[in-house]
Amino acid sequence: MTGQVPGPPWPPEEKPERIRDEDEALRTLDALLPGLAEGAGQRDADRTLPHAQIDRLSRAGLYALTVPAALGGADVGVPTLTEVFRRLSAADPNLGQIPHSHYVFLEALRLRGTPEQQRRFFGEVLEGARYANAQTERGGRTITDDVTVLAPDPTRPGRYRLTGEKFYATGSLFAHRLLVRAVLPAPRPDGSADKAIAFVPADAPGVSVQDDWDAMGQRTTGSGTVRLHDVAVPAEDVVPFTSIFDSPTVYGAFAQVLHAAIDAGIARAALDAAVLAVAGARPWFEAGGQKASDDPLLVQTAGEAEITVRAAEALLREAAVLVGIAREAPGPDTTEQASISTAVAKVAAGRAAVEASSVLFELAGTRSAQRSGNLSRFWRDARTHTLHDPARWKVQHIGRHLLDGVAPPRHGQI
Repeated sequence: MTGQVPGPPWPPEEKPERIRDEDEALRTLDALLPGLAEGAGQRDADRTLPHAQIDRLSRAGLYALTVPAALGGADVGVPTLTEVFRRLSAADPNLGQIPHSHYVFLEALRLRGTPEQQRRFFGEVLEGARYANAQTERGGRTITDDVTVLAPDPTRPGRYRLTGEKFYATGSLFAHRLLVRAVLPAPRPDGSADKAIAFVPADAPGVSVQDDWDAMGQRTTGSGTVRLHDVAVPAEDVVPFTSIFDSPTVYGAFAQVLHAAIDAGIARAALDAAVLAVAGARPWFEAGGQKASDDPLLVQTAGEAEITVRAAEALLREAAVLVGIAREAPGPDTTEQASISTAVAKVAAGRAAVEASSVLFELAGTRSAQRSGNLSRFWRDARTHTLHDPARWKVQHIGRHLLDGVAPPRHGQI
């Protein structure tokens, strides 16, 4: 499916619930999970976008978990938010990835937004607003190169005009606002580009959201193309971005630990699917048993996979705790430990997701390859999501930190 897609209506017809604390957040999610998981395989097969499922999450208050308590939110900690993403991704990895950039950019708002911007945008989120990223461009030498510029409007002081094209805009088809990364006209003192985030209504004149995401996995994340043509942006809707990395923060680790949670969720979901498939599989004739799980070699393979997945889950929990600590007390030491631990967790979770979704077929046998079961979606989701940023560079930073005590760089990928 391609073409321009209208965004959801604003304000929402139904006001969302208010989640008060972390325990309520997990209880609320757990009550929704069976319904969210139902039909996930068919949605993937048909590429049916999960509008109804995202609306359920919104109405339940699960898009407002990190709104500060002073502004009326639950202000849940990083460990709880990470667990929300892991459980949600185990139900449907697409549903886990869709709100990722929403929460990451709310972290940017927390770090660099003015009090008035925080009051207004966090207030929108409490009222049911969903945000999505419009960051990456295809034309630059690397993914960090942007040509989309927030150009001053010569006819109206205090306003910008925004023109550009963004790709892989995950969640954009479900969003009320698109958070567009763009270059400011004046460079930084060192000559580098100074970037900001423009909080743009998805239905603003000049905005076009295309449903053209055609990847093999994560097929229903709404990660299409966003086109911006001479879009008017008030200065009060622009939040600094580059300066986030001027001092120690866990902005990058915060984003990455949620990515790791998505991978860990995929890994657990694939292994759960393997267990169900083995229960209905025939034993290999040489094993001599009455059922597939009587085969000691199959049992060995399953046990090894469980160790891999549990290790990733444990590393994820450890990283989430350290990110939470550094988020509350940022400094060179706390942020360094949080970033390295998150890099370890992200590599382990990515490996677990790809391995578990592959082992699934080895455990379940030939019939598991039939298209009707759509068990390939776990591997396709894992392989697609783990391409988000290369694990090899995380391993490099981990090794340099171990051997020479080199601190990881400050950017959004670690």
